[in-house]
Amino acid sequence: MSLLIRILILMAVLLPAQAFSANTTVRLILSHQEAKPGETIVAGLEMKMKPGWHTYWRNPGDSGQETKIAWTLPAGVAVDPIQWPLPGKLEEEGLVTYIYKETVMLLIPVRLGKDVAPGALILKGKASWLECEKSCIPGSGMFEASLTVGNVSKISSDAAQISEWTGKLPASDRLLEIPFSYDGPEKDEQKPVKLVWKAGPEVESWDFFPYTHKGFEVGGLSSNPIAGDLSILAKSIRKIDGDWPATFNGVIVSILRSGGTEAREATAKLSAASASVGPGQVSTSTSAPVTLWKAIFTGFLGGLILNIMPCVLPVIALKILGFINQAQNRKSEIRKLGMVYTAGVLVSFLVLAGLVIGVKSVGGAASWGMQLQNPQVVLVLTMLVTLVALNLFGVFEINLGGTAMSAAGDLSAREGPGGAFFNGVLATVLATPCTAPFLAPALGFAFVQPSATILLVFLSVGFGLALPYLLLSWEPAWLKFLPKPGVWMLKFKVAMGFPMLATAIWLFDNATEFFPENGTLWIGLLLLTVGAAAWVYGEFFQRGRSRKAWGLITVIALVLFSYFFILEKNLEWRHPPKLVQGKVSALPGGIDWRPWSPAAVETARKEGRPVFVDFTAKWCLTCQLNKKTSIEIDAVREKLKEINAVALIENSPVKSEEVVRELNKHGRAGVPLVLVYPKDGSKPPMVLPEILTKTIVLEALRKAAE
Repeated sequence: MSLLIRILILMAVLLPAQAFSANTTVRLILSHQEAKPGETIVAGLEMKMKPGWHTYWRNPGDSGQETKIAWTLPAGVAVDPIQWPLPGKLEEEGLVTYIYKETVMLLIPVRLGKDVAPGALILKGKASWLECEKSCIPGSGMFEASLTVGNVSKISSDAAQISEWTGKLPASDRLLEIPFSYDGPEKDEQKPVKLVWKAGPEVESWDFFPYTHKGFEVGGLSSNPIAGDLSILAKSIRKIDGDWPATFNGVIVSILRSGGTEAREATAKLSAASASVGPGQVSTSTSAPVTLWKAIFTGFLGGLILNIMPCVLPVIALKILGFINQAQNRKSEIRKLGMVYTAGVLVSFLVLAGLVIGVKSVGGAASWGMQLQNPQVVLVLTMLVTLVALNLFGVFEINLGGTAMSAAGDLSAREGPGGAFFNGVLATVLATPCTAPFLAPALGFAFVQPSATILLVFLSVGFGLALPYLLLSWEPAWLKFLPKPGVWMLKFKVAMGFPMLATAIWLFDNATEFFPENGTLWIGLLLLTVGAAAWVYGEFFQRGRSRKAWGLITVIALVLFSYFFILEKNLEWRHPPKLVQGKVSALPGGIDWRPWSPAAVETARKEGRPVFVDFTAKWCLTCQLNKKTSIEIDAVREKLKEINAVALIENSPVKSEEVVRELNKHGRAGVPLVLVYPKDGSKPPMVLPEILTKTIVLEALRKAAE
């Protein structure tokens, strides 16, 4: 039956168009009765259909034909494309069409040239359409309206009606971008797809009305299961010619619980979160989708690899010292401490997951490492890690015993329950500036999923991070390769203070970025004062034999000075200056970076140039490693010049919602993200892996220039 309907519609379209239709009438009205040269007015083509009859939208759907207008215009007058009000959706016998019933007004902007002659103008034309009831008939009609060009602008009596229909257009002031993924194999030139959108609690259901596209069709049939705080819409794409698309446009139609309807133009883009990218591979966003189990497994592997990333090296040093100290303990005690350390890691990851869920629930943009985009957190971490380093150097002790060897029994080095849990928390906090292989796809998948999925993936990463130490503590026989405790441990403990001090210096460098005006001076003075307080506490209160009270008073005075005079008065740390865009500066002879923006990417692609985009941050150690080894190097600089590529960078210390959405769109929960756009504007960007090599970058640039 559906084939018969298609044949009947095709026959109707091929019949000669009638000059008059008894079922649909047209009338042209204008927003102005008088307008000035250079002004733009709006024309409205009103179409009235008899009961039971309908005409079609810009994308008629599985059958039908959109309304077309042939204009006859005076010199100096031009028209823009038709603006189409939201249609209705009709499903019959497996076919979906987008239709107008009763009355519709198609809106057309009319532009008057600056040199248009004054006086009366006649705007006229011919509209042709397909009107259907049980059968379909081609129709057409002539229309015209008059406009006076003069020195004043005067609205017409029909302006209110045009304004009313303008309110029925899909909103286009802010284009929505939603991810989609292919959800199955190709069959009969078709593939199922899933679109993901956070619809909001006010939305009862939603649909996607696609526009027409060259080379493929987006099917009208939809299923709309709700999955937690995200809604997944299932549709299909039929390929006519060329490759499977990486993007398509249309309108998101929301049915509100209040009974109303909202419509907004949207672009669906193939999500890199649907691609599984291994180390050393380049993704073009067309690989197989990431499933929940795959995300959990790759998250676990990524957490495991985090143990050898530079972010976590200081904590590894502390764990080595702890293992040496544990070696002579009872097996049950060692196992208990291993479980406490694991609990510290898992609780910390649960807190991070809770932060992500909380930010998303209020409509914010969450990202991996977002705590290091908070100046208060960075300052506290800088002070904390500095104190841990001073503690390892023996400036002060947190004693758990009274013997000489208790110097190794402080919170950061001795494996008591408190120290084990603290090390788990510290490992998690210091791990977040790094992104390990396998971690980016897992986190990119998790950040656009419901709350339960976020929790599961975060826990899998945490378990991977904690597993090596849990296994070693569970089987103490594996610790026999470590030397026996002795006096040498005191020297080793001091040596381990240096990587911790290096971490403090790195945090200090990041903290100064949040306080550009005299930040280096005041944060440096803050750490000096905190260090002095720690020294006074250790030298005069802990190890002193007399005047301990004066030592404690001095410590309290230094702490109060640090807080009120430095943090509150001079740094104003609770209300730091807002930072959005990082500094874009080129090194002498380096890459000619420009600030990233969607408009900058679009402009470069319209010029037919490859585009190299680096989403980075100063606090991201993986980003800085990529920069030194694979981006800011001679071979890459020369290749960018050779292919006439545009290099864009986004290096703000605090990532805006626009940046986080861009990261999520390409399957990343945070930086680093490096994209290479081919010079062919119809091709999607290549998503480079989180850890780069020179070969990976050069190969991507070579492909982009093809």
